[in-house]
Amino acid sequence: MQSPFGNIFLLFERLDAWSDRIRKGGFAIYGLIFTLIVILFIVGLFAYITFVGLPRLNIGFFTGYASSSPEQAGILPAFLGTLWVMGVVLLISFPIGVAAGIYLELYQKGGRWSRLLEVNITNLAGIPSVIYGLLGLQFFVREMGLGESILAASLTLCLLILPLVIVSTREALRMVPSTIADAAYALGATRWQVIWFHVLPLSFPGIVSGALLGVSRAIGEASPLLVLGAVAFVPFNPGSLFDYFTVLPVQIFFWATKPQAAFLVNASAAILVLLVLTLFLNLIAMRLRERWHKRIEA
Repeated sequence: MQSPFGNIFLLFERLDAWSDRIRKGGFAIYGLIFTLIVILFIVGLFAYITFVGLPRLNIGFFTGYASSSPEQAGILPAFLGTLWVMGVVLLISFPIGVAAGIYLELYQKGGRWSRLLEVNITNLAGIPSVIYGLLGLQFFVREMGLGESILAASLTLCLLILPLVIVSTREALRMVPSTIADAAYALGATRWQVIWFHVLPLSFPGIVSGALLGVSRAIGEASPLLVLGAVAFVPFNPGSLFDYFTVLPVQIFFWATKPQAAFLVNASAAILVLLVLTLFLNLIAMRLRERWHKRIEA
């Protein structure tokens, strides 16, 4: 026969288990509620921007230049400036980031110098973007004499996304099975031959997707470019790397600060264009990553 003390201990254990289930269930419910609140807020904000800005999307808006009249203002210089900056950022940051990732992952992995660089890269990824703007203002604009140009803006944004490109490159290289490299070494291939002909082709889609995600982050940055001296009133299309420029985030910022309600409509329309551009880059990155995973698994 079981003692009364044993029954009491069993009762306490059951009560404790019941309270644990209640706490876990309550946490899940709270998490679901707050997740739904955030989703509803984002959907509502997107619906409002679409409702306000969609009627403004016409040929005149895409081909118009800066104007003091909101009905005549357009985004052509800002859109072309965004494409210029995106292209230069990708051309500069991609080879440098990939080379740094290969060096840290395949040449200096586990060394003291590698660990020091890893810590610094992680810290650089957490620095606010306005700090990069201050660095670019002092070094690229003033010291190098590039001025408020597309090249200075691109170099500044390259510093911003380089940690992301390096980390994505290293993650993509880690996903390649080590047996492929071991088989190549067994056949007499050198380290560079293994990297160039075997490891890099398999990891390349993942590297490209990480670079595209970095560029999609860079095109949404306004604060570092405002620090550099980017202007919103640019009545001409950029023609070289040393031209004055504006980009969509800067144009949206200046329109949003105008007191006229019509400029807020323009800002909403420009936000839709920027969202579509960012979504397009993210979809490309996702598609490349899916193909990369299938290729690795095969």
